[in-house]
Amino acid sequence: MEKILSLVRRCVEDYDMIQAGDTVAVGVSGGKDSLVTLTALAKLSKFYPKPFTVEAVTLDMGAVDGGEGMDFGPVADYCASIGVPFTLIPSEVSHIIFDLRREKNPCSMCAKMRRGALHNALVEKGIHKIALGHHFDDAVETFFLSLFYEGRLSCFQPVTELTRTGITQIRPLLYCGEGMVRGAAKRNGLPVVHNPCPADGYTRRQEVKELVAELEHKYPGLKDRVFGAMQRLPLPEWGPLEHRRRPLPEE
Repeated sequence: MEKILSLVRRCVEDYDMIQAGDTVAVGVSGGKDSLVTLTALAKLSKFYPKPFTVEAVTLDMGAVDGGEGMDFGPVADYCASIGVPFTLIPSEVSHIIFDLRREKNPCSMCAKMRRGALHNALVEKGIHKIALGHHFDDAVETFFLSLFYEGRLSCFQPVTELTRTGITQIRPLLYCGEGMVRGAAKRNGLPVVHNPCPADGYTRRQEVKELVAELEHKYPGLKDRVFGAMQRLPLPEWGPLEHRRRPLPEE
């Protein structure tokens, strides 16, 4: 976790993600990425020169077709153990998407509904900054997704200002590779919650993830070069980073 903490701090500083007095909500899905983000920011808040506080916010997606939902009790217990306030937001997102609308490609609509519910809850709580668990591999895969399916060079932003809601999204895990994140979650015994989503493992993102893994095997260092290219272009969302030293996402 110390290596991840170092990379998270560097990413936060590179993109000026956190200001003194901020309350940063971490969108905790129960997966390894969001739990590692929560853990790293909770640790960082104890010594970062710009004082800030951390809260955990979880959207309960509900159950599909009368099945069992996700049990976030272990996540709530973990938050209590590290002194982070935890809020669980009930919803029927899964029921709407899979039972009522029966979406064939549900991921896009699911993401929009989750964001809307989370942002509404944050506005009600008076919180205007949320940290998401997207990491290095997510950025590379999103780049290829945009290229393959939209015909454009694009990726999510390290920092996103949402003018309609006044919320700022930050992604402090961008310098950390997925293997590093997975290892940290396992070594630290983080309470990862199984996701029962019917689309899990059958998405365009999963296809691109597998393709990128094959290409990385054939062309070692490909992901790192793609990530560097996104910073050097720069993509409109990323801004220039020529003067900064970019760390490698050690696995």
